[in-house]
Amino acid sequence: MTREQDLLKAFIEFADTIVDEYDVVEFLHRLAKRCVELVDASEAGIMLADRDGTLHYVASSSERMRHIELFELQHDEGPCLDAYRTGVAVHSGLTDDLRERWPRFAPHARELGIESVAALPMRLRTDVIGALNLLSTTPAPLGPEDQQVAQALADIATIGILQERALNDALVVTSQLEGALESRILIEQAKGIVAERNHVAIDTAFEVLRGYARTNNRLLRDTAREIIEGTLSTDALTESTRSDRA
Repeated sequence: MTREQDLLKAFIEFADTIVDEYDVVEFLHRLAKRCVELVDASEAGIMLADRDGTLHYVASSSERMRHIELFELQHDEGPCLDAYRTGVAVHSGLTDDLRERWPRFAPHARELGIESVAALPMRLRTDVIGALNLLSTTPAPLGPEDQQVAQALADIATIGILQERALNDALVVTSQLEGALESRILIEQAKGIVAERNHVAIDTAFEVLRGYARTNNRLLRDTAREIIEGTLSTDALTESTRSDRA
């Protein structure tokens, strides 16, 4: 399958996903993983802003990327924050001169093997609601074609949140963003429970949660809430996943 076919397949998939009552966090996690597949990036993550303009981690392609995103937020510096605050895309190799721009993030990222970064504002006209973060273990920044693809994916993520029914209603937009952030908290708690009880890695625990939700046509946040409340056992998750594979 050519890259153009892969892109077309991804765009159709995301267009089909954006319907009433769709799962925002699941949608954004899926988009983060597609970013890694479709552009020259090793990791992808997405941050969204709350009503006060404060960024929060929402989705990522891996657990490592989640930690990197949280590091950016904790130290209030990094490409994702710059792209959100300025509304301008960031494309750069992690050269030594960036230690002055990001004195804590740059060395931390390089210690983890990251050599170049890209961050794109998630924006519609003048409204910036978050940022898409792309990190790579290769020193060369994204090429022009990859930049275009990445921006298209960032635009899809934006449209996925600011659906047409919410464009003229700021309260609905705010509610949708807050719902995504609340869902993320539930999912993080459920991931930890599944990982501990099933003795698996956090990334594996998340895939088990996602697999159960998809197989049973459930929202990811509802599945996470049931795990936390104890109304859904972790054994049921793994049994459902095995049945689906069979």
